[in-house]
Amino acid sequence: MVVALKKSDLYSSLWRSCDELRGGMDASQYKDYILTLLFVKYVTDKAKADRTALIDVPAGGSFDDMVALKGDKEIGDKINKIIGKLAEANGLEKVIDLADFNDEEKLGKGKEMQDRLSKLVTIFADLDFRGSRAEGDDLLGDAYEYLMRHFATESGKSKGQFYTPAEVSRVLAKVVGIGPSTRQDNTVYDPTCGSGSLLLKVADEAPRGITIYGQEKDNATWALAKMNMILHGNEDADIQKGDTITSPHFTAGSQLRTFDFAVANPPFSFKSWSNGLENEYGRFELGRPPVKNGDYAFLLHILKSLKSNGKAAVILPHGVLFRGNAEANIRRELLRRGYIKGIIGLPVNLFYGTSIPACIVVLDKENAQARTGVFMIDASKGFIKDGNKNRLRSQDIHKIVDVFNRQIDIERYSRMVPLREITDPKNDYNLNIPRYIDSSEPEDLQDLHAHLHGGIPNRDLDALGGYWDAFPSLRAMLFTANRPGYSDLAIPLDQVQQAILDSEEFRKFAEQARSLVDDWFAAHRPILQALDADTVPKDLIARISDDLLIRFKHTPLLDEYNVYEQLMTYWHDVMHDDVFLIMNEGWLDAAKPRKTIEDKERKLSEDPDLEVGSGRKKTKYKMDLIPPALVVARYFADEQAEVNTLNAAAEEAGRAVEEYIEEHAVDDGVLAEAMDDGKISKALATTRLKEIKRYGEADEIKALQHLISLYSAEAAAKKAAKEAQADLDAATLNKYGDLTDAEIQTLLLDDKWAATVQSRVAGEVNSLTFALVVRIQQLGERYADTVEALSAELENLEAKVARHLSDMGVEV
Repeated sequence: MVVALKKSDLYSSLWRSCDELRGGMDASQYKDYILTLLFVKYVTDKAKADRTALIDVPAGGSFDDMVALKGDKEIGDKINKIIGKLAEANGLEKVIDLADFNDEEKLGKGKEMQDRLSKLVTIFADLDFRGSRAEGDDLLGDAYEYLMRHFATESGKSKGQFYTPAEVSRVLAKVVGIGPSTRQDNTVYDPTCGSGSLLLKVADEAPRGITIYGQEKDNATWALAKMNMILHGNEDADIQKGDTITSPHFTAGSQLRTFDFAVANPPFSFKSWSNGLENEYGRFELGRPPVKNGDYAFLLHILKSLKSNGKAAVILPHGVLFRGNAEANIRRELLRRGYIKGIIGLPVNLFYGTSIPACIVVLDKENAQARTGVFMIDASKGFIKDGNKNRLRSQDIHKIVDVFNRQIDIERYSRMVPLREITDPKNDYNLNIPRYIDSSEPEDLQDLHAHLHGGIPNRDLDALGGYWDAFPSLRAMLFTANRPGYSDLAIPLDQVQQAILDSEEFRKFAEQARSLVDDWFAAHRPILQALDADTVPKDLIARISDDLLIRFKHTPLLDEYNVYEQLMTYWHDVMHDDVFLIMNEGWLDAAKPRKTIEDKERKLSEDPDLEVGSGRKKTKYKMDLIPPALVVARYFADEQAEVNTLNAAAEEAGRAVEEYIEEHAVDDGVLAEAMDDGKISKALATTRLKEIKRYGEADEIKALQHLISLYSAEAAAKKAAKEAQADLDAATLNKYGDLTDAEIQTLLLDDKWAATVQSRVAGEVNSLTFALVVRIQQLGERYADTVEALSAELENLEAKVARHLSDMGVEV
């Protein structure tokens, strides 16, 4: 059995492989085993599909040789030898052979190790990477990222620094200036490359290719980076091992070698950066970093490693922006020479090694002396919670990149800060972003005059200007003038929402949004209809998502990035898998039902989409591409309506039973004697009727007969509904076999994808409306009662209390 090679299946399979190793070691250790097996499996499958593959898989050095060892008492030692042969054939000694598969302390002794490794090999054997292409939207690359993210999460603060979150990596890759025009002979360098994920994201931005250089201090992490490069088709990447500050490998005599681009996520505030430092290579001519804080040591190393027109993006803690003493002097020199192009403040808790907030410092040597300002972005509020970490959403990434690359000023988010403002004595070269961008939400001030005399302050209504621009006559419909500067609600609070939804302008606004989505999808439908094995998914989604964002750019009120996020979330959750199914299997085969996987040994059990037959003859099916509901809606609407009618009748018959029992099975009720433990089933009613048929009370006999008839009617209704549903399910299953390519495309593209995106965007429109309703209700309730009215009510209540006390003979 080969698991369908789609993202969700691959992820779950790989994470099950981790389950086999949990307990004997922590994530920072078992990641080496999992990623090594992933590597061997991938290169083995790749060699089968491509005889010209750069990685040579020798006899006795393949994953197939591992599969043959399942159940072997010496499986651990023999796996080590297989990996050794593969390493020797490709010069990968001390790279792919670091994990010891015969380690009894980690993997158990005897039968325990034998079973554990046999299960592990079986999980990987079920995956088929022959169709995975490193040069496209590489599914294997996604899986590698998935594992690295989970390993980093589980490894904790001390061991989670080998991985830069993919979302942050994409931001660095896009703001550093690499793109379609980047030449293949351009170079990119990461002096603290970890597992190489950041370098690979940069390489993804260069369609013509780019030459990769990196250095990593930790031996195991360096090995991961080497494997990562091969897995992503970058076998020629030059990844060196060693400490970048004390022993830089990329040198030219007494100077550092220079590169076109650099990206880095160095260890934050590294205290022992200068231990063993002998040759400074001229890196600290702008100032020497503090002995116990290496942030600027890495930044200056990167600056020195750039060509005269080189560009870099570096992740650093916020402290580098404002700390004093030696760091202040370095910062002053960097600004005076114009090397800092921009600063991007990121949300807290994005990184696995620390929870502190970080920023991206963008360096650019080109025309540095002519630079007159620093472009700043405060992106600290754009994220989503993901477990115990925060994560940038697709919309956050796109917005940061758009705004930075186009240098767009947005209130409370971004601005070009003139150097004269930064160098002003009150700021004194301090780059702390809140000094220049106030990202706080305006305070919701209470109006004392409104509390005293009533009315909603017009300034609060003016603050909702975006809504009045989108719906020009809505304000006049909802509010009337009270006195200068104040207004009253023209309708009751509880009618505000319906009034907005019913307004002609809101209907036009919602229709405009629907039309934009319809036009967008119609424009791209031919491309989607042409999906085949040569499609590059990442290029496809980039093209259609960017166009959706552009189409909504000038729509009042709606944030185009929120609309974009709706599509991207659906892409990651569903569309990506659908595209891969079509690429790997074609339209017809991808749409075919398949029997669900039931494997108790591997703890695999799928929830069926459709069940046909009953008892032992019941067969369960999964429809990976086209859900049965879509087939039913398009081809069996009348049959579904009939099933719905029968189900409603069955529910009504059930309610009739319940209501009759509730009415007559109470204490002293006519059916009280037939009750057993508070219940009365058809069997109990039948038994009771036999007992009293000759000598019982007529009323009880009649009631029991009626209850039995109600139970019979319910059973008949349920049977009719069940039979109709079974007929519909069988017809639906048969229909899958008759579907043509064109019908499958209609079901997938129009009924599934387009309809879902349309629904999600409509949800954005509705959420805007609800936000307006909530604010209007808040203002209405806030100023509904004046102080004068409250005082009068208080006096009235006090008078009532006084009268009551007087009536009781109490003097007040």
